[in-house]
Amino acid sequence: MECRITSTKRRLQRGMSLVELMVALTIGSISMTALAALTFYTARSFAALTNYVDLDKKSRDALDRMTQMVRQSDGLLDFDSHSVTFSYDNGAQSLTYSYDPNTRELTQTLGTTKRTLLTECDYLKFEVFKRNPMNGSYDQYPASLDTDGAKIIQVSWLCSRTILGKTMNTESVQSAKIVIRKQ
Repeated sequence: MECRITSTKRRLQRGMSLVELMVALTIGSISMTALAALTFYTARSFAALTNYVDLDKKSRDALDRMTQMVRQSDGLLDFDSHSVTFSYDNGAQSLTYSYDPNTRELTQTLGTTKRTLLTECDYLKFEVFKRNPMNGSYDQYPASLDTDGAKIIQVSWLCSRTILGKTMNTESVQSAKIVIRKQ
């Protein structure tokens, strides 16, 4: 009688078959592709959100600064769709807000001091409204070319940035009506 003990050790030492190797590589490749796509999507979403928050903060800061200065101005001197000029400090200085579509910047000029309030601004428009001629009514009347009786300045703008060549989800839109209080 011959007794042999078969060892399972040899079976564990064998290599993987070609089919097993191909299946493992396919599963690994699909997993890595899904992980790379998820990472790319997350990074792009984070960049878009960061850009939006930064644009929104700069827009709000510019609007706050503009509102504060316009409310303290003495009155409107001149305006068009891309710039407004106010009398400031009892007529001693002029305050100008101007938008340049070529550089995409909104600048504030007080006397001789120039300050950039907004960059990367695709669209900006100023509109001027006069006082209401009837008491007790809140209707607004667009101003013509004269500045007499101008009371409200409406400003609207759109700022955007690109992420990998696209401007999707990175736009900041602001619009406000600012009342000249010293009149």
